[in-house]
Amino acid sequence: MATAFHNLSDYDYDSVPSGKDYRIGIAVAEWNRNITEPLLTGALEALIEHGVTQENIIVQHVPGTFELTYASAYLCEQHEVDAVIAIGCVVRGDTPHFDYICQGVSQGITQLNVDGFVPVIFGVLTTETMLQAEERAGGRHGNKGTEAAITALKMAGLRRK
Repeated sequence: MATAFHNLSDYDYDSVPSGKDYRIGIAVAEWNRNITEPLLTGALEALIEHGVTQENIIVQHVPGTFELTYASAYLCEQHEVDAVIAIGCVVRGDTPHFDYICQGVSQGITQLNVDGFVPVIFGVLTTETMLQAEERAGGRHGNKGTEAAITALKMAGLRRK
């Protein structure tokens, strides 16, 4: 559980495999772009810092978080990637839309992981407020995009074992 001053993006640099020979796909939602773009930036910076080259990172934008499942499957099937990162942001509103979108994308990404051989990383923020999202997109709680990239590298390493 996050505390008020805990940066969730802290990690042991030496525990992350080199991404020198990895191809990573990133599916990113355009909805809540003020959040998803900093998440994407965090993921890109972490991947490059760990050796993944620009030409081995394939970014696919989609309209919203619900479409991340399709885009992730597309990246797995069409681009011979070692891992996919799904980046999105859903902020609770006044209708049950939040619940449907969160449940759908969670189940979709889980199903891709169960059925496929390419790890798909859940880099989707599901928050009560926009402030909570901002705090996790480069704010005081770090950057969930960075965390997702580190997870992708570790899971790509597992896949190659």
